[in-house]
Amino acid sequence: MSDTLKPGLTATVRITVDTARTIGFMGEELRVYSTPSLLYDVEVACRELILPHVGEGKDSVGTRVEFDHVGATLLGMWVEITVKLTEVNGPAVTFEFSARDAVEEVARGKHSRFVVGLEKTAQRLKAKQAKAAGG
Repeated sequence: MSDTLKPGLTATVRITVDTARTIGFMGEELRVYSTPSLLYDVEVACRELILPHVGEGKDSVGTRVEFDHVGATLLGMWVEITVKLTEVNGPAVTFEFSARDAVEEVARGKHSRFVVGLEKTAQRLKAKQAKAAGG
């Protein structure tokens, strides 16, 4: 990992809430940003923030989330997700995040990720797949 992977790194991404990111179970007129989609977008923002700092052949995987979804964002509105790296403990990294639309805060929380080597991860997953196929 690079010496540049330090607490204090921040990024903000703006996403337009499209149909694929919304719930549909309350009907077309009540489509809002779904919690799973918002969480996915937070994870992607965190990953993209640290990816340039982890080195070639490495990536990160999510390990923990504390998530408060406190406001509804309507289909077609934008959301800004701001992520801040707050802790680096070897390969374990922690972020705080917030999300807001044009009207209000819609989410806040913490997210933890773990930096992994792609080759080692691939080997571990292949071994697990072999165990699953044999058992």
